[in-house]
Amino acid sequence: MTDPGSALHPTAFPPDWQRRDRLALPVPELRRVAHTLRRQVIELVRRHGQGYVQQGLGAAEIFASLYFHEARIDPADARWEERDRCILSTAHNSALFHAALALRGMIPSASLDDYVKDGSALEINVSERLGPVVEGTFGSLGQGMSVAAGMALASRIRGIDYRVNVVLGDGELEEGQVWEAAMLAGSEGLHNLCVVLDLNWMQVEGHTDSVLRLSPIADKFRAFNWQVIELDGHDLEALLAAFAAARGQAARPTMIVATTVPGKGVSLLEGVISHNAKLPAEVADAALRELGEMA
Repeated sequence: MTDPGSALHPTAFPPDWQRRDRLALPVPELRRVAHTLRRQVIELVRRHGQGYVQQGLGAAEIFASLYFHEARIDPADARWEERDRCILSTAHNSALFHAALALRGMIPSASLDDYVKDGSALEINVSERLGPVVEGTFGSLGQGMSVAAGMALASRIRGIDYRVNVVLGDGELEEGQVWEAAMLAGSEGLHNLCVVLDLNWMQVEGHTDSVLRLSPIADKFRAFNWQVIELDGHDLEALLAAFAAARGQAARPTMIVATTVPGKGVSLLEGVISHNAKLPAEVADAALRELGEMA
């Protein structure tokens, strides 16, 4: 497999990019990160011909901004007590998640070769088998929000300064425990909790509105005492500004409603609603050619 950092400009990371802190890469470098993550998603899914490629391509900017700018983490110490917690509630978005961890130095790049092989810790649904780099196993959708609220409250009780970031899927809003957690977080004023809703209008059964109508999402969370920021989930400047606003919030949790396009960046896949998509070899090859190498 190609080294996951091969498409990055050699100066994309500062010399101490694996330091214990927020990496805070500027937008041009984050664009390169997102580009590299998209290529990695295609490469990881292509071996099996099917997987969560649409979600991975669509959320590349979200993951780039979270792991390579916003989150305070230590790639060498996943148990650092003051680390920011990063929760993937959409546990099936595993190709993108594992690619991001490898690129950030949190798991060996070579381990990507074992993605979804029998017995591998890099499973199709992210789990704690991978070790402490995974904050929890959330294969049952909706659970991540509840655990995150508990973690954010624990920070206050224990007197440890960390933030809790969650990537939540829009289909998960159909789970009752999401709204119980939202009510708790708003009532307790958990200002150290920030949720990014990957709003791609897609779930197993198809378009979310064909199952349950989700709108008005922003109004619902505001009613639960959340700061709500709506944006284009592919706009890195907007994502960074939203994370900064979340950090600056002193009284309420923050919900970033990030509208994304499934399959973003690949014309054959862009906008196609397919939860677990077929990815024939010829489509994967065309996708990699279209993405190309970023100068």
